[in-house]
Formats: sequence, C-alpha cells, structure tokens
Amino acid sequence: MKIVIVESELYLAQSIAAKLTEHNFETEIYSSIKDALHSDGDTYLLSTSISGQSCMPVVKKFRDKIIILMVNYINNDTVGEPMRHGAHDYIVKPFMIEDLIRKIEHHRTVCMLERSNTFFEAYTRDLLDQVEHGQALGDITLPIILQTNYQRAADKLALDISYAQEQPLVYLSLDSPDWPEKVRKLPAQAIGYITHLEKLKKGERESLYAALEGKEFLLTSTVALEDEEPPFEVITVTTKNKLYDQNEILTIDEYVQHVVKSFQYKLPDTELSKKLGISRKSLWEKRKKYDLFKKK
Repeated sequence: MKIVIVESELYLAQSIAAKLTEHNFETEIYSSIKDALHSDGDTYLLSTSISGQSCMPVVKKFRDKIIILMVNYINNDTVGEPMRHGAHDYIVKPFMIEDLIRKIEHHRTVCMLERSNTFFEAYTRDLLDQVEHGQALGDITLPIILQTNYQRAADKLALDISYAQEQPLVYLSLDSPDWPEKVRKLPAQAIGYITHLEKLKKGERESLYAALEGKEFLLTSTVALEDEEPPFEVITVTTKNKLYDQNEILTIDEYVQHVVKSFQYKLPDTELSKKLGISRKSLWEKRKKYDLFKKK
C-alpha cells in the first residue's frame, strides 16, 4: 500500500513517513495541493491546514481512494465539507501513529469488503438472472417457510426480499452440525436465510421452530412438509423453468428449456434444433409450449 502524505510542515510529514515505513508502508510526501494532484497512491493523509490552499481538489479527485484528513481543529471547513465530498475519516494533530494506522487498516478492510460485496452481488444476480419464483413481494410477510422444487428459486426470492426490505441476509445451512448455535446467534437486524429443512428429523425441527421464535427468517425445504403443521406460514414456490444444476437430474424437457433459453440469442433456430437433435417444427412447438419465444 502506498500512502501519500500531503503536508506543508516538512518535519511532521517526514516523521509520519518514517514511522509508517517502519510498519512496511510505502510513502510519498507532497507539500502542496497542486503537486499532490499528480500523485498515485492508495491512501491519502491530507492536511487541511496548508496555508492559502484548499484541500478540496485532492478530496474530489481521489474520492475513490482512502482519504484521512489531518486537522488542527474540527469545524465545517476542516472536516464537515471534505467528508461530504468524499473524505473517509479525520485525525486531530498531534496524534499517535498507532491511532493513525488503526484508521488506515480499518478503512482498508472496509474498502476490500465493499469491493468483494460488489463483485459477489453482481455475480449472484447474473447467476440467478433467468430464475423465476413467481411471488409478489408485497404479499410476503416474514417469517415464512418456503417449500420449493428448486433451491435457486428460493435463493432468488430471498435476495429479492432482502433488497425490498433493505435488510441484509445471514445465510445458515441446516446441513451443518453446529446449526443450533448459529440459529441462536442470528442477529436481530438481519433476515436469516436458512436452507435444508428437509435434512432435519421431526424432533430437530421442533427444536428449530422454538429457537426461531421472534426472529425474521426465510426457511426453505426442497421436500413437501406433509403431515406437519409448522408454527409459521408456509408458502410453495414451484418453477418449471429450472436451469441446469450439477446437483440435479433434469428431465429431457427441462434440459431442452435450459438450452433454448441459454442459446436462442446466440444460435439461429436451424443450428439450435440440429444441436438438440430435433426438427425446427419440434423446436417451435416447444417454444410455444414453454413460452420461450425470443423477445424483439
């Protein structure tokens, strides 16, 4: 990590740089805002007291980097306005180097988590893009137990509920031997997304239901809960449009649906029907049966 120090007091800047170097950080020092605009760092330690110079150009240009303000006192000009425009934090001079490093490491971790979250959110959305659950979110009130013939349909519904209610999901699999402890630790300000209810025996299910009292959750089972009356609302999600999943055996019709949905915009119908080993007429009939016609 390269840390750019923007500070007109040269002795202070050199002292900070020396101590950061001892902790294996790479540093660069700039004594003016104008020069710092040509820098390329991962973190910026930005003085707000450089005589005759506003720190705002650096804040606005490098707002996607970690910016920690070094201030002599706290007011709107030194802290409020810069943080509204992208600065992440501030530290009051004089300060202990350990306090500064804690702030740097904290924001470094937060930035890494934000990037990871952005990646996994985009990846998951793409993975479930063609999955349909057919549920109106306005009709769903948590907690619920969801019976489904396709786990990914439940996954899509859980994500949609999370976005609609602006609440994070906490995932928990009942296939894990330590599920009782994880259920106990489910946070109040989150939605528990709990899978594999079908893995539990009747007595274990009763213990689970008791432990879940008062919590917000979506509990899923890929097996119908026959001859059982859980203490929570049960809804059923059935989808005919399963995607290929290595953990499932699809029927011939399901496989054809998957291939058509995945390749109909990549291959002409002549080649697509040939790859499937069926006639173009048969392909048209399957499109009509499963409403798989191309969107114009």
